[in-house]
Amino acid sequence: MIAETNFHPLAAKFYRDPDAQFLFLQLIGWFGLALVSFFSLTLWYNQQTQLTYIAHTLVQSALGVGVSWPLRYFLSYLWDMKLWVRLVLTFVGVFSCSGIWAVLRISTFMYMTGEEGLWPDFGGWLFGSIFIFISWAALYHGIKYYQLLQFEHASLLVFAAENKEEQLKRSRAETFAHEAQLKMLRYQLNPHFLFNTLNAIASLVRDKDASKANVMIVQLSNFLRYSLDNDPIKRVTLKDEMEALKLYLNIEKTRFGDRLKVCFEIDPKAELVRIPSLILQPLAENAIKYAIAPMEEGGTITIKARRDEDCVIIELDDNGPGMPEFKYDGESTGVGLRNTIDRLHGFYGDCYHFQIKVKSTKGTSVFMKLPLKKKETIFEDLISNS
Repeated sequence: MIAETNFHPLAAKFYRDPDAQFLFLQLIGWFGLALVSFFSLTLWYNQQTQLTYIAHTLVQSALGVGVSWPLRYFLSYLWDMKLWVRLVLTFVGVFSCSGIWAVLRISTFMYMTGEEGLWPDFGGWLFGSIFIFISWAALYHGIKYYQLLQFEHASLLVFAAENKEEQLKRSRAETFAHEAQLKMLRYQLNPHFLFNTLNAIASLVRDKDASKANVMIVQLSNFLRYSLDNDPIKRVTLKDEMEALKLYLNIEKTRFGDRLKVCFEIDPKAELVRIPSLILQPLAENAIKYAIAPMEEGGTITIKARRDEDCVIIELDDNGPGMPEFKYDGESTGVGLRNTIDRLHGFYGDCYHFQIKVKSTKGTSVFMKLPLKKKETIFEDLISNS
């Protein structure tokens, strides 16, 4: 295989055809030798006026083409042999062709010019022939090695292109799987939340409290619209996340009335920090389940957020009786908490801190420390650069 070129189609065909290249080099080489012989010998001995001497330079080149042609196949046959064997047999082939060409040159020269008694000078003719055929063999090996280099280079380019394409396909598949997992985790929260909210609306309908039921339906519609309008694999500003959390808490306030109190302590410097969308809703839902619902007098949920160098710290506290000891074992952990932790790991890898602890006084505290930058994977880099 030879690398693609931008040549004219005929030139490109010649570039890819080793037989055509060999024929071209043979003709150029041997008839170039005829010119050298003419200027160095025929002119030197003042033989330029005799056409037989000039014709002999062409005849001996034509004979050289014929004698050297089988040498190509002989050297090609030797190519895969051991180096020392190839060298020995190459010299045997070179000396054999040199001897044949020297005999043919002298014979045709005497026949065409009528000169006699040249055989005693056979050694001089043979020496010149050996030099020519050694040069021919060296040029053959040089071209052969160059073609092998070109072949290996083209093969490496093809391999690199195929390898890159395979990496891109693999990276796309893994990225799509990663995104699908994040979407699945986010959308699992909606049925979980809807189940509780629809039960509350059903209770209001049974109690014939139509006004509160209507208010809760509108609030639920607003919250679900926000949920559907935001891509689960993208992040939103902390300000938008707090607005979404207020939509959810308004629904819960309709359920619990004055029993639920909410306090926000948000540092303005942290409002533009981007975090996963709806990451706080399951935590607030968990606090309502363990801090507000069990207490007849209700309780207070406090949400705090502040910047800390290259991180944002978010805390959600309640003053309830406390929740059971938190263990992420996949069974005792609630759906909301499992999804929250899985989503944080999907977004940030191991570069985040999440902790739930029961306060020594009263209530539970949820602590999150999130980096400002989302985890970037090598696969995302490959796709963005492709």
